[in-house]
Amino acid sequence: MNKVFLNLGRQPLANSFLKDIKEKTLRNEFFYNLKICFNTKNYLVSIKRPVNPKKQYTDKYAHRASESKTMRLAFKDVAKKLFKRFRPKRIMEIGSNDGVFLKNFNKKSVIAVEPCKNLARITKKLFKTYDEFWNLRLSNKLLKEKKSEIDLIFSANTISHIPNLEETFKGISKILSKNGVLVIEDPSLLKVLKNNSYDQFYDEHVYVFSSLSMKNIVKKFGLRLFDIEHLSTHGGSNRYYVCKEDGKYKSSSRLKKALKDEISHKLHKIESYFKFSKRVNLSRKKLFNLMKRLKKKKKKIISYGATYKSTTVFNYCKINSKIIDYVTDTTFNKQGKFTPGSHIKIISPKIGINKTVDFAFLGAWNFKKEIFIKEKNFLKKGGRFITHVPKVTILSK
Repeated sequence: MNKVFLNLGRQPLANSFLKDIKEKTLRNEFFYNLKICFNTKNYLVSIKRPVNPKKQYTDKYAHRASESKTMRLAFKDVAKKLFKRFRPKRIMEIGSNDGVFLKNFNKKSVIAVEPCKNLARITKKLFKTYDEFWNLRLSNKLLKEKKSEIDLIFSANTISHIPNLEETFKGISKILSKNGVLVIEDPSLLKVLKNNSYDQFYDEHVYVFSSLSMKNIVKKFGLRLFDIEHLSTHGGSNRYYVCKEDGKYKSSSRLKKALKDEISHKLHKIESYFKFSKRVNLSRKKLFNLMKRLKKKKKKIISYGATYKSTTVFNYCKINSKIIDYVTDTTFNKQGKFTPGSHIKIISPKIGINKTVDFAFLGAWNFKKEIFIKEKNFLKKGGRFITHVPKVTILSK
């Protein structure tokens, strides 16, 4: 049974950066109600009413994973690690983005699945790419065309984006070889609760998984969770290792510990989520009040990173261009546009990070370490960052 525990209000698509803020553009902007619920049977946390994926994953999808040095290195590292551990002959990625993971393998041994046409055009130049949504039909199509199963299926920050988990895992179960491995990376629910990072909830994150919910979900489809790794990416993620029910892999001590930790933090109890909701509401009030006080003192506030996470924060906290002067972002196809819902101009950090800025909100708080190294001169000259994770704070180092 699904029970709503958090209401983040009226939200736009996190990826729907506006080309202008003319009346016609604003009139056509899409919004939905972002309510988060908890399933008391399988412990899954999800958006109550997901947005139609066809509205989200279009040929104008803005996120390019390879544009972040942190992500490039992370994908290179995991590709090397997985190849050494499992020695797969055939590899497939669900949600391949611009090929940042698959390019680390022999191009003849890989298959990319990427529904965003603009990203698929990039990878089609490198290896076999299917510009379609992953489902059982595509799984059957691949088996018919390639006539063999897949040894390693990798999916980073994608399985949590697909509303229909039944289609997803049926398709995976069908195409995975006898001792093949499915590796999923997605934000950690335990970390979300610990960090109070409610901005992990936006239209694309239909689900935020725990090891408890992942174990219960895959079991329904003849699959078994056998290992887990905790990652620092995206503010705290889990890497889940899944095989067929009768696969040769034994459950790891890491998985047993992870399950035990989640039970001890009561991730299987609805009461934990109601407490989280109260903390989120308090965080909203503190962030808004802090920025209002700073504006009254004539301080210039910008935001660092036109992120999907900051879309949730700005729209939930009612932060707009009256408070934030502009947003800086290195992604070229975001520059010159406006943030979804809050309608704040996005510019290049080369122009935006200057001596007139007093405070910068960490929209990309999960890249804090990388940002602080990059912007050491901003800090040295008295600039300060504002974060809401794990609590609303002004940072100088």
